[in-house]
Amino acid sequence: MMELQFGAEAEEFREEVRTWLAEHLVGEFAAHRGVGGPTDGEAWEVRLAWDRELSAGGWLGVGWPREYGGRGLGLLEEIVFEYEYARSGAPYRATGNGLDLLGPMLIAMGGEEQKQRFLPRILAVEELWGQGFSEPGAGSDLASVRTRAELDGNEWVVNGQKVWTTFGMHADWLYALCRTDPDSKRSKGLSMLLIPADQPGVEIRPIRSLAGQDEFAEVFFTDARTPADMVVGEVGQGWRTAMGTLGIERGTTLLPLQLTFEREMDALLELARDRGALDDPMHRRSILDAWMSVRIMRTTNLRTVAELLQGRTPGPQATTAKLYASTNHQRMGHLATEIAGPAGQIVGDGYGLDTRQRSFLISLAETIYGGSSEVQRNIIGEQVLGLPRDPRPV
Repeated sequence: MMELQFGAEAEEFREEVRTWLAEHLVGEFAAHRGVGGPTDGEAWEVRLAWDRELSAGGWLGVGWPREYGGRGLGLLEEIVFEYEYARSGAPYRATGNGLDLLGPMLIAMGGEEQKQRFLPRILAVEELWGQGFSEPGAGSDLASVRTRAELDGNEWVVNGQKVWTTFGMHADWLYALCRTDPDSKRSKGLSMLLIPADQPGVEIRPIRSLAGQDEFAEVFFTDARTPADMVVGEVGQGWRTAMGTLGIERGTTLLPLQLTFEREMDALLELARDRGALDDPMHRRSILDAWMSVRIMRTTNLRTVAELLQGRTPGPQATTAKLYASTNHQRMGHLATEIAGPAGQIVGDGYGLDTRQRSFLISLAETIYGGSSEVQRNIIGEQVLGLPRDPRPV
């Protein structure tokens, strides 16, 4: 596994992070090292308890302003923390939707009352959030959302349906992209609304995944209500807010995920040695390709981190990183399953999956969520390579 050097100015903070993790990642938390993921709800209650442990230690919102409960540190410290956190194998944080997506969006675009109301509660693990973006017929084509919100006095009345809401069944609040101008088309006339989940007009139904978990949900709004001031940014400018959120999602998770991929690559090499796969020329070539892909991810992510720390806008590699990581992670999972043979297809009691099986099944969604591979290729072709735009519906 790679070892990053962040310079002398970060070493004291790095040692502080390592020491705290060594002292607190013990007992039940240590027994659940590496569990969970952005769409993996395994050991949910343990992860929630771990998030509260992090909150008590002041390790949630390292870069958030102090007035909202954060530590007010810089980007370098944020990167050091995320790297050391991933390196330790700590459980994946259950509060990711609020901590990694909504919180930064509110800091950048929210009103002062919204920041004071929500940010401290996110850091205290008192309120959990779900993202209401995708809809039936508007998944990759997010501009086609049809969920409507109409102003009724001092409240928005919301009607429609959202789907693939990660950890939606745990959410106290939802941040949802809604059409507030009924005559608008595509990305015009959308607004980002904050909607309380615990009300008669909100029904949340879990969706069971291939990995045997209920981490996704569909959400039905039937005259659901939220106060008129629960709009992030300006009314009708929700597309800009949503794109900012997706940019955060695509830009903050790849370094920790890369370390996960490196651990999986080490496990794949060990499996290949045990099964004699390295003696097979075809398997050996595929294993080498997988090993090289993980090294390319490392180089790409380090280049992006360096650019961010220099205050520069990340280059084209940041645009291609999500597509490259998701497709190659799937290939790695296919390869591990193939090398494991029939034994790798046998599950335990109650559809119990081992780490390799769970990772492979969950990876099948990685080319869909956070921007499907098809959409990513369009973005790369049009915005990076300057190719003609695909025809789009009016």
